[in-house]
Amino acid sequence: MTQHRRSKVWTALLVLVGLAVLVGLLAWWHLFRQVPQELADDSFEERYKYGSIGTEDAGGVPYWIWLVLPKMFPEYLPNPGGYAGLGFPWEQGRELPVGFSKRTIGFERVGINCALCHAGTVRKEGDVTARLYVGAPGTTQDILAYQRFLFACAADPRFTAGNIMNAIGQVTTLSPRERLLYRFVLIPQTRKELLNLKAEFEWTNSRPDWGRGRIDPFNPVKVAILDVDPGDTIGNSDMQPIWNLADESGKGRAYHWDGLNTSVHEVVVSSALGDGATEESLPMDWLQEVENHFLNLPAPPFDELFPDQIDPDLARAGKAVFARACDDCHGPRGETTGKALPLSDDTWRDELGDHRTDPHRAQMWTQEAADAYNRQQAGPEGKFQHFRSTGGYVSVPLDGLWLRAPYLHNGSVPYLDELFLPPAERTERFVRGYDVYDPERMGFVAEGEDAARLGTIYDTSETGNSNQGHLWGTDLPGEDKRALLEYLKTL
Repeated sequence: MTQHRRSKVWTALLVLVGLAVLVGLLAWWHLFRQVPQELADDSFEERYKYGSIGTEDAGGVPYWIWLVLPKMFPEYLPNPGGYAGLGFPWEQGRELPVGFSKRTIGFERVGINCALCHAGTVRKEGDVTARLYVGAPGTTQDILAYQRFLFACAADPRFTAGNIMNAIGQVTTLSPRERLLYRFVLIPQTRKELLNLKAEFEWTNSRPDWGRGRIDPFNPVKVAILDVDPGDTIGNSDMQPIWNLADESGKGRAYHWDGLNTSVHEVVVSSALGDGATEESLPMDWLQEVENHFLNLPAPPFDELFPDQIDPDLARAGKAVFARACDDCHGPRGETTGKALPLSDDTWRDELGDHRTDPHRAQMWTQEAADAYNRQQAGPEGKFQHFRSTGGYVSVPLDGLWLRAPYLHNGSVPYLDELFLPPAERTERFVRGYDVYDPERMGFVAEGEDAARLGTIYDTSETGNSNQGHLWGTDLPGEDKRALLEYLKTL
C-alpha cells in the first residue's frame, strides 16, 4: 500500500472515529447527562416535597409527555383537574404536585419521592386552602389510579408520536434535536415501558382497589424487585406517618404495619428502592438526611389547627383512662408499644375472641419475601439484614393520632369515636380521600356530596377491608370513652 493510500485510510478511520465520538457525545448529552436539580430553595421541606430520591433514572417519565397526558386523555382520570384530580396535593404556582420530582438526565424526567405517601393535607370546614403537613400520612392520594391512568393512556391507539408531539407543541417549543428525540425515541419507548408495567401490575386487578390514602406497599416489591409471586395475597393498607421514628423505649421498635423491619435506616433505603430508585441511583446522603430529620420530628399538634376544640378538664380525666386501658400497648414506653404481635399471640386471642383484625396485610409479607429482600444489595453499604415476617401487627405509638385517620391498619374505621364501638356498630360504607376534618369525632369527613364527589368509596365487606377487631376500649363506660377521646386529641 502506498503512502498516499495509507494516509487516506487513516484519514477515513479518523473521520469514522470522530463521528462515533460525536454520536456518542450527542447520545450521552440527550439521554444520560446528569444536571443538578434546581429547586426553589435549599430548605429541607422544599427538597422533601420536590427533591429527587433517584427514581427518575429507571422509572422517570419524560416531562413533556407526562405534562400533556391529562389534557389528551381526561376520560381516564376519576375527577377533573388533571393530576390534582387524583388527590395529589398541588401548591399554588408549582409545576408539579407534592411528591413528584423533576430532574434532567439527558432530558427532563418526572419521578416520585417520599412525600407522595408521607405528606397530608387538612382543611377546616369552610376553608378553601388546605394545610400541608410534611411527614403526615397521605390521605387523599390515589396512587393506583395514577398508575392505571398512565397504563390506559399507553394502551390507547391515540398514544402516537404525531398526536403527542402536537399536544406538546401547544405548550412549548422544543428544539429540532429535542423534537427528533421525542418523536423517534422517547414517545415510542415510554409507551413500550408503560405497557410492560401494565402487564406487571395485572395482579392488582384481582384485588380490591387501593383507593385514596392507601397503598399495597410490598406486593409491588415482591413482583418488581424480589421475583416472588404475590399469589392471592392482599397488602392494601393505610399510609403511615413518619414523625418520631426513633425508638424511645430502647427495646427495638418495629416499622411498617406488620413490623417487617426493625432498622429505620433500612426502611428509608428500601422505601426509595420500592418507589423505583436503583442501587446506583440512590442518593445516600440525602436519604440519611431524611432519616435524621424524621427521627425526632414531633407530630403536628391538634390544637394548632383547632385551638378551641379541647376540653382541658375532660382531657385530664381521659389521661387517667388511657393510663389504665391503653398505655401498655400505645404509651410512649408501653410494654408492647412498637412491637409486632403475631395474630396467634395470646394477647389477640384472649381479648378479641372471634373478632379478629383483618389478617391480609400481615399474611402478605411472607418469610420467603423477607429472605429474598435480605439478599438484596442496599446501595453501597451492603445487603439488607433486618427484614422478617411477623404474621401480626405492631401496637403503634399514637402521637399525632388525629392525623392518622381513618383508623386500623387498613383504614376501615373513619372516625376515632367509632373505634370505641363494637364492630357491628361501625360504619360499613364511607368515603375516603376528603381532607375536611371533623374535630369532634376525630376523622376526615366521610359522608356527604362533597366527600363523595372528591373521594372513593370504602366498603368494609370487600376482602381485606374488614373493620372487625380492636375491641379494646369498646366496653368502657360512655363517660370514659368521651374523656379518652378528648385526651387523644392532645397526643
